[in-house]
Amino acid sequence: MSIDQSMRGFLAALEDDGELHRVGRVVDPRFELASVLSLRDDGAAQLFENVQGSAMPVVGNLYNHRSRFARALAIEEADLDAHCLAALRQPVKPVMVEDGPVQEVVHRAPFDIGELMPVPHWFEKEGAPYITAGVIVAKDPETGRRNVSIARFRLEGGMRMMAGIAKNHHLAQMAEKARRLGRDLEIAVAIGNHAAVLLGSQLYLELGDDEFDNAGALLGAPIELVKCKTVDLEVPAHAEIVIEGRLKPDDLIEEGAVSEFPGFYVYYGPGIGVEASCVTHRKDAIYQAILPGYAREHCLIGAVSIGATLTRDLKRAIPAVRRVFVTEGGMGRLHAVVTMHKPRLGEGKRAVMLAMGSVNLLKLVIVVDDDVDPEDWRQVEWSLAARFRAHEDLIVLPGVKADRCDPVHEDLVVTKIGMIATTRPGDGAPGGRSEFVRPPAEIYERVRRDLESY
Repeated sequence: MSIDQSMRGFLAALEDDGELHRVGRVVDPRFELASVLSLRDDGAAQLFENVQGSAMPVVGNLYNHRSRFARALAIEEADLDAHCLAALRQPVKPVMVEDGPVQEVVHRAPFDIGELMPVPHWFEKEGAPYITAGVIVAKDPETGRRNVSIARFRLEGGMRMMAGIAKNHHLAQMAEKARRLGRDLEIAVAIGNHAAVLLGSQLYLELGDDEFDNAGALLGAPIELVKCKTVDLEVPAHAEIVIEGRLKPDDLIEEGAVSEFPGFYVYYGPGIGVEASCVTHRKDAIYQAILPGYAREHCLIGAVSIGATLTRDLKRAIPAVRRVFVTEGGMGRLHAVVTMHKPRLGEGKRAVMLAMGSVNLLKLVIVVDDDVDPEDWRQVEWSLAARFRAHEDLIVLPGVKADRCDPVHEDLVVTKIGMIATTRPGDGAPGGRSEFVRPPAEIYERVRRDLESY
């Protein structure tokens, strides 16, 4: 049996389990839709069936729990990190197909993107509606290698958009290459994707690595791609919508205030102009929206992928590392808990420095033993209280280069902190102050095996 590569198969599964809420009343895409998603940030996925000014429904809050990603990938939640690590080790290349549902309807120029799809206007001070769940496909203008990522697109009217891309992202590097060559950069923006494509697009890979390879491994089958109509690119055949166009590196558009994952407005300056050339979509397309700002889905998409790639990188250097968990409270970007198995003296501090060196965004890293569940803050806090010696185990690194997204940076510099809360040789020895209390082992084990009978 073939694997469903669409978003809608997961929607059906959520509805079967009572985790898809259908909003029947008319909802205004200008601020009202954002308000509903924000107020139901932690609940069921929301399917807005009647969006004012559009015949196309909108779905949001689709992946606002780690368990949702796991279910979409047909795995247990406890296996999510291991599954992502396996996808990094054993990529599965995509395959081309002649046609796909995403091209059932084709709109060629001229058209108005805002009239074709219900793009929400999210927050009060933002200048216009933003596409937030668009997976961007582009090719390096020098090597021809494919890159898959996510960035925000603001509607500028008609076929015109503005792309907000961080300068250190691979897409920005490719746009700069195109600018030096005096060319535009062809892009395609796929909206309404399977979880494997969304997660794959967020993996921290090298420039030149094709994220569709890892998305295929996450899915468990090659991602089926179809050729675009007006640009030399390939997009997921089972997506809901695709916008084809060209990024114009010399066409700079002032952005003004825009929301970012800390939950604040930021002012990044100009974004890059985009001229769309074609829009294709399913006959009954569903527009996917991810609530930006400090929202669960926005934070989790980054957290799961960053945690997986960072686990891989740290394990290569320090075999004692077991897992890197990037926290939701840290906005899915800034805080991480690293678990280690019997680390040698100094390895915890090395793990902190390697983690911060690998992911520029990280500014708080806590290292614990692998008997602590990094997802359980009660256990992490216990570990800090029981195993952390501040005079030896606290790392304070002032004046470190920060990412522009950090909410407290000053001139792109921030102070970073590491906390090592691990056991040491001799901890837990009989008569010591860290000896665990427990009933006799044979009684404890007998009760554990037969616990259901009590």
